Amino acid sequence: MENQKPNDPKILYLNRSDLLRLGGEHSDLYVRSVERAFKLHAQGAFVQPLKPYLRASGSNGHIADRLIAMPAHLNDPSISGLKWVGSKHDNPAQRGLDRASALVVLNDPESNYPVAVMEGGLISGMRTAAVTVVATRLLAKEGFTDLTCIGCGAIAQMQVSSLLEQFPNIRRVHLYDLSSEVAENLAIHVRKRAPEVEVVLRNSAEEAVRAGEVVVTCTVTDQPYIPFEWLQKGAFVSNVSIMDVEKEVFLKADKVVVDDWEQSNREKKVIHQLVMEGRFSREQLYAELGEIVIGDKPGRESEDEIILLNPMGMAIEDLACAQDLYYNALDHNVGTWLDLY
Repeated sequence: MENQKPNDPKILYLNRSDLLRLGGEHSDLYVRSVERAFKLHAQGAFVQPLKPYLRASGSNGHIADRLIAMPAHLNDPSISGLKWVGSKHDNPAQRGLDRASALVVLNDPESNYPVAVMEGGLISGMRTAAVTVVATRLLAKEGFTDLTCIGCGAIAQMQVSSLLEQFPNIRRVHLYDLSSEVAENLAIHVRKRAPEVEVVLRNSAEEAVRAGEVVVTCTVTDQPYIPFEWLQKGAFVSNVSIMDVEKEVFLKADKVVVDDWEQSNREKKVIHQLVMEGRFSREQLYAELGEIVIGDKPGRESEDEIILLNPMGMAIEDLACAQDLYYNALDHNVGTWLDLY
């Protein structure tokens, strides 16, 4: 690897400030990287074990309280790595911290030595938003104007900002959060970032969902609450927080799409519950998103289709983004070199 002498292994450390210097707050890099990851996924040019969940409180804790190890390898260009992500649902209220934190480690696939360690919270949030962007291009109505976001914390801010950057046709953003203060904070952010866009603070999740042509869920709920009847004709739902839509949405939607079937059908999530009940299967799934990205299956085919994306989140998405940021850091001499020994 560049800047690394034989028998003198070094690691490039990139903190969040370094990533921001590399353009890490804008969606363009992440959208390109995530799209590449989906192409490689559809082509089978990756290795990605099922991610293990570590729950110190066992099964009695909140669904969002966990540590997750997400290892993966990408074939082109070749890189291996791991995202180690921690989450506590009460971090914002109890500790004044973001709900989630993370580190990404990159390894040279020739030696398997670590070559980079970087702050992963920004990457994790922005790549999640990029997944919604890539899916929205393929699955939302062309020229949609109304975006809804349920849950208005840090992840929602990245989702809304990325969608506004990538879709200039958005005219209204509908927001709802159990905390009116959190919703208002996101509204202030949106008004500053896109003053031409109308921001509507909704009084209920139902109001917000019914108003959205594109609906994004960014909550920490462990109980589904969005029924099929709330969705307008032609709606596209990016179910980022996984547990928000009720079972009937999976059964009644015109198309259900996931990022990876094996990752989605686990951990007692809604899809897994339906599979265990014998009401849903791999055969009933419309597609994995990568199949649509490479053109093996069409995306939206009519204005009235209701389409649900259930993105569990894949390590290869984080890895592709981290890899591109690492190469940018080498090119622009950003970061801090650390001696391994």
